[in-house]
Amino acid sequence: MSESMVFDDEPEPRTALWHACTRVPTAAPGDSVTAVLSDMATKRYDCASVVAVLDGGRLVGVATIERMFGAADREVLRDVMDPNPPTVRPDTHQERAAWQAVQHGEPGLAVVDDDGRFRGLVAPQQLLAVLLQEHEEDLSRLGGFLHSVETTRETSVENVRRRLWHRVPWLLVGLLGAMVSAVFMAAFEVTLEANVAVAYFIPGIVYLADAVGTQTETLAIRGLSVGVGIRRIVGREALTGLSVGALLGAVMLPVVSLMTGDTMLALAVAVAVLAASAIATIVAMVLPWLLQRLGKDPAFGSGPLATVVQDLLSIMIYFAAVTALVS
Repeated sequence: MSESMVFDDEPEPRTALWHACTRVPTAAPGDSVTAVLSDMATKRYDCASVVAVLDGGRLVGVATIERMFGAADREVLRDVMDPNPPTVRPDTHQERAAWQAVQHGEPGLAVVDDDGRFRGLVAPQQLLAVLLQEHEEDLSRLGGFLHSVETTRETSVENVRRRLWHRVPWLLVGLLGAMVSAVFMAAFEVTLEANVAVAYFIPGIVYLADAVGTQTETLAIRGLSVGVGIRRIVGREALTGLSVGALLGAVMLPVVSLMTGDTMLALAVAVAVLAASAIATIVAMVLPWLLQRLGKDPAFGSGPLATVVQDLLSIMIYFAAVTALVS
């Protein structure tokens, strides 16, 4: 009849098996409900919200305590058990396991291996703890990919000296990028003097690339906050950036042509907007991911670094287009 399950292998952290209780009541399908309840009263368990109904070590159902207390005297576990309870594999991630239990409304979640053998039960209180932990981690990632809520709070209330230490190095990188941009602009002084209209559209192209990149960064952060990795969004987001650039370029082409009367300059602006928008999307996805992989906080670094990279690339692309089409 009722017994506890004990396994010697060490489960991986943050998996369903890692959270599972092994000292739980188990019984056979043909065991009397009354006898099982009586036997349970003489033993101690880590979790006794349900009885795992096993046949040869394999899970065939679960019986809740509520259903067992309401059973007739002659009923057996087969009569009161749920024959299709929600189950997860031992290596299932804790968040997925918790949500599966919530969606099925069960007071516990059975863990079974590939052969259907019962490995343990994730208790209701443990499921709540997992959901709370994952919720806090999601909020942390949403606020800047930090590893824990405690780190997020510390960053929010840290003193001025620490704030400067975290921010100034990245801003110095941005300052260096601005100086490089100035040097790069000076290299095209002859082009700018020959056609001053070329300079009119530099701020617009740089702004549009930054705006497209900022949108992508926001979407990437939202995705990461709910467990959606960069790999899952990179293809569609890159195509979106290319499409946005094509639409903006199509709008810019006739407008610039009417403003300047120079069709080739208008074409250069349109091509630069298209290419800069597409590249800005990639930069906005790659930099936060790369900083996170390097153990740096993208909340401070990704914005300034992405901006300076996007600005430099946008200016280079624009002058390359002008050189090829206008000069």
